[in-house]
Amino acid sequence: MTDRITKEQRSKNMSAVRSRGNKTTEIELIKQFRRGKITGWRRNQKIFGIRPDFVFWKQRIAIFVHGCFWHGCKKDKTIPKTNRIFWEKKIENNKKRDRISSEILKKNGWKVMKIWEHDLKKKGFKINFKDIV
Repeated sequence: MTDRITKEQRSKNMSAVRSRGNKTTEIELIKQFRRGKITGWRRNQKIFGIRPDFVFWKQRIAIFVHGCFWHGCKKDKTIPKTNRIFWEKKIENNKKRDRISSEILKKNGWKVMKIWEHDLKKKGFKINFKDIV
């Protein structure tokens, strides 16, 4: 199957996808932290060469906010019809990196939380802040 848009346009579209500050993931979680009056978090801090989306140093908690597409969510699994092999490999590598990152952090005494994009989008979704503070 061929793509409906040019290769140049596809490249432009994909380069516009933000890896940080995504409104449906990270920004939504920041809003929840603020509503819950949760303090002490930092964004994109390196721990053992790993960069979780949010870090609570005092509690030793690393939070990863996973976009459903980029991290291969089983619930919302969609893979583009064009260049399918590339995307399957890309997403599988992301999942492998996620597993390795979690293992490293846990082995070093950190608690790892993963929050999926589809959960953040749910009406009434609340984080159990007791796990954080």
